[in-house]
Amino acid sequence: MDRVLGLDVGEKTIGVAVSDGLGITAQGVTTIRRQSFDKDFAALQKIIEEYEAVEIVIGLPKMMDGTEAVQSGKVREFAAKIEKRFVLPITFVDERLSTALVQKMMIEGGVRREKRREVVDMLAAQIILQSYIDRKRARPGLD
Repeated sequence: MDRVLGLDVGEKTIGVAVSDGLGITAQGVTTIRRQSFDKDFAALQKIIEEYEAVEIVIGLPKMMDGTEAVQSGKVREFAAKIEKRFVLPITFVDERLSTALVQKMMIEGGVRREKRREVVDMLAAQIILQSYIDRKRARPGLD
């Protein structure tokens, strides 16, 4: 099965996750420190090629009432550039509470603050991608 890349796009970092070959689970890959579009895209290209990703899922920030947050426009703009550069289909997934959920899990697990900062975006990308995988498996053909 084809692999899907999951992204949690922020102002300073991009959390990256990838699906397994069977499309059952998402695994965190890395966190890219944002520098410039060219450097960000070079890092993404290496990951896309390494995992032979055929689709990208991007978390879309939304308010609790379901409307798009201010950051949503920035994420959509970044996604449009990704789509143009890599010519891969992009799917947006509601990312409400994904980072908060990761933070809560790590705090409950006793992970130190410094370590949480290092991995929170990657784990948020993993949650975003896993929610997409689960939805797709529950309702095949309905995307």
